[in-house]
Amino acid sequence: MIEVKTIGVVGAGQMGRGIAQIAAMSGYQVKLQDLNREILAEALDFIKEQLRKGVAKGKWEDQFVVETLARIHADMLKDPLAECDLVIEAATENKDLKFSIFKELDQIVKKDAILASNTSSISITEIAAQTKRPAQVAGMHFMNPVPIMKLVEGIKGLETSDETFATVRAVAEKMGKVWISAKDVPGFAINRILIPMINEAIFALYEGVASAEDIDTAMKLGTNQPMGPLTLADFVGLDTCLAILNVLYEGYGDPKYRACPLLKQYVAAGRLGLKTGQGFHKYK
Repeated sequence: MIEVKTIGVVGAGQMGRGIAQIAAMSGYQVKLQDLNREILAEALDFIKEQLRKGVAKGKWEDQFVVETLARIHADMLKDPLAECDLVIEAATENKDLKFSIFKELDQIVKKDAILASNTSSISITEIAAQTKRPAQVAGMHFMNPVPIMKLVEGIKGLETSDETFATVRAVAEKMGKVWISAKDVPGFAINRILIPMINEAIFALYEGVASAEDIDTAMKLGTNQPMGPLTLADFVGLDTCLAILNVLYEGYGDPKYRACPLLKQYVAAGRLGLKTGQGFHKYK
């Protein structure tokens, strides 16, 4: 396996900041990159706040916070990623954007480094094909919120080497995560199951079967889910849900993956869920 000491994270949004936090907490040096200065600042503030909450709850000492924060280096430029042993892309779930990022990373990051994507649905084989190192590209699909959720879904592209896959698995497990392996098919394992369920709940709301509150209550109390599917959609981001459904629909060509018109309407209106304050539910 390749020895990983420094991890780069591209994208300082909800997922990227979580990956950066847990990587630093696990002893890795972290290079966090984002083109938006405000998002970078917000990410660092968020990480600091989460670590301070851990101190207040008695999970760790102040010194642990100091050491963890000292391992995180934020920058708007990608140049500091050059010497990373592993770079994890955590940008928006958009194929063209991810392709562009991997083409650029392939030029910047040292040749023996691994490039990984946090994509939740896009083909790792296609992403790897944007580089001259497809054997060193893999999928590491973290769950949100990253510091809390235990699972990482690993995806091996057609050209991904066994050494690369073993390395990213070892990194995830050092972060305290449970690793599962999924085939490189649209949606992989988790979102091929989860997102159609969410979409069906949206159709139920769209068709007037029940209210949003009652749909969520029914699924929580009737199927023992920790949160209802519409609340979960708000938490994931309705734009992300729509993007994944589009990947599923395009990849399989099956009408069962057709996005509900109500979901499309909400995304068009900017009702993206928790991050905008309104989706299927309202948030402060």
